[in-house]
Amino acid sequence: MKKWPTALLLTAIIIVAVGAASAEAVSLPTVQIGFDDTDSPTQVATVLQILLLLTVLTLAPAIVVMMTSFTRLAVVFSFLRHAMGTQTMPPNQIIIGLSLFLTFFIMTPVWNQINNQALKPYLAHELSQEQALEAAAHPVREFMFKQTREKDLALFISLAKYQRPANKTETPMAALIPAFIISELKTAFTIGFILYVPFLIIDMVVASVLLSMGMMMLPPIMISLPFKLMLFVLVDGWNLIVGSLVRSFG
Repeated sequence: MKKWPTALLLTAIIIVAVGAASAEAVSLPTVQIGFDDTDSPTQVATVLQILLLLTVLTLAPAIVVMMTSFTRLAVVFSFLRHAMGTQTMPPNQIIIGLSLFLTFFIMTPVWNQINNQALKPYLAHELSQEQALEAAAHPVREFMFKQTREKDLALFISLAKYQRPANKTETPMAALIPAFIISELKTAFTIGFILYVPFLIIDMVVASVLLSMGMMMLPPIMISLPFKLMLFVLVDGWNLIVGSLVRSFG
């Protein structure tokens, strides 16, 4: 019983302290955005560089997806999942994560060239910003040229009504990037078709056996799925598919 007055006293002290603190004026920081005159063009150039950097950062996910090996990897893994009939196994998060880390692995030589030829010289003030961007674009262009079909590149050059480039350096990026993307999609669909064939054969064999046994009401997918999983595990499917995909980029 003796503890109650002490607790009530502490509560009253806390309430009074909070009330006194809230009664005082609280100063908050303010943020102002404005335009001032300047006599130094370098200040304007710095602001434009920051704006350009923020724009590039917003486009970074699209650059990683569309200008690297990510497209082929993600499409092939999706085809594999549908061919096996496992519905949502592995989940989309696993497929995207695996494709992303394999993209880092495949693109490591390209990024090392960018670091050595563009980033380090630029930080050492050996190259200007324009020269660094041009040096950084060269390894990426070489990678895309190796995976792009001439037919697809000629399509976009003709659609844009560009003059026929004499060499790779004269090929505009506006035509190279979409040509690279549709070339990757064609390659991914070709690999997906090859992956479908063995699993389709298993489905046809199981369906024929069930039909001959008169089990027409039993879904063939329920019987064929364990056999497809067993075949995939016995041949070490993930090792074969990932190894073939990585080697397909040369």
